[in-house]
Amino acid sequence: MSEDARRSSQMARKAMATPLLERDQEYELARRWSEERDETALHALIHAHMRLALSIARRFRNYGLAMSDLVQEGHIGLMEAAARFETTREVRFSTYATWWIRAAIQDYVLRNWSIVRGGTSSGQKALFFNLRRVRARLELANGSAKLAPTREELHRSIATKLGVSAKEVARMDARLNIPDLSLNAPVAAGEEDGAERMDQLVASDPLPDEEASREIDGERRRRWLIGALRGLNEREFRIIKARRLADESETLEVLGARLGISKERVRQIESRAIEKLRFALTNGPDVPRGAFTA
Repeated sequence: MSEDARRSSQMARKAMATPLLERDQEYELARRWSEERDETALHALIHAHMRLALSIARRFRNYGLAMSDLVQEGHIGLMEAAARFETTREVRFSTYATWWIRAAIQDYVLRNWSIVRGGTSSGQKALFFNLRRVRARLELANGSAKLAPTREELHRSIATKLGVSAKEVARMDARLNIPDLSLNAPVAAGEEDGAERMDQLVASDPLPDEEASREIDGERRRRWLIGALRGLNEREFRIIKARRLADESETLEVLGARLGISKERVRQIESRAIEKLRFALTNGPDVPRGAFTA
């Protein structure tokens, strides 16, 4: 018997040996803890409901986590319920504690089931804990049909029932069916070359030769642009700089007022300057100055 199984068995025997409480006994213990902070009453109340925590923990035993840890989380939920329980409400403590036990265990499962944290919203939590059950029910209902539903149709049906998008269902379905894998694990069992999964990852950065080509081409284009700008006269350069090279482009009206010309004349000079730049950049850096003719 494994250590976890042994601990779970001990917890179960201890919980089953504790007698159940009558309604009046439950109320009195809760009152003594709430009003008098009687720790003896608290321990008696908690121990009497540990079988409830065991029962709820068993519903989550298929997530690959230790049963003893799930029961301990249920115990934490019981403690939280005892701290918040109000004796003035006409409700049994067991009814109230059920929600806190389930919430504590669900949160533990979501935090420890996978390295990647999931189920951050209420919809995602409902999807995580209900996907398998709803899928099994739908597959059973469609078992007698002549044509079984496709995966996409099944995802849409589940999404409708759980109130989430089909894309979220597909993503969660993939996560539930693909376990976490270490990047340092060997690519295949028994390989002797030491290849790891990390070695097969595709880097998003450019290759060294591509990076070198980019640097060289960038510097070449920068020199060409500087040479092309030198082919402009002073007024053309001022307009291009203000209209095309500045962080905030100036308007034709502002430039016209500054240069003492109309905004239409500014537009004409800008168009001619752009044509001169295009000609120079197209023909390369060796084109002689003044070769452009409109």
